[in-house]
Amino acid sequence: MTARLASGTAVSALVRRVHAEGGSAMILARGDVIAGGILILALERGVNPRFFERGIGPDGAPALLPSGPAELPDDAAATSYWGRRRASDPDLWVVELDIAEAERFAAETLS
Repeated sequence: MTARLASGTAVSALVRRVHAEGGSAMILARGDVIAGGILILALERGVNPRFFERGIGPDGAPALLPSGPAELPDDAAATSYWGRRRASDPDLWVVELDIAEAERFAAETLS
């Protein structure tokens, strides 16, 4: 089994990397520091919202997996989705990334 970085540490590293590259990263909700799930809301220039989360890939290795609805018509739909997820899992971290290739940044840092 591969050791996994604590959630709080992984989120902090991700936020620092995105800021260092000139992007915007914001923690929308803090979860459990050690073992909380991490849900990423990825944007590019404030549009095209999509969700990803840290999980286990088909090969058993840590991976960033697509999550949430395929179509998000507006900001309210995105907020509603992660709000429902937090209501059922208060340990969940929710992080918004607004940078080109947000999925790549998250995958490199969280996987």
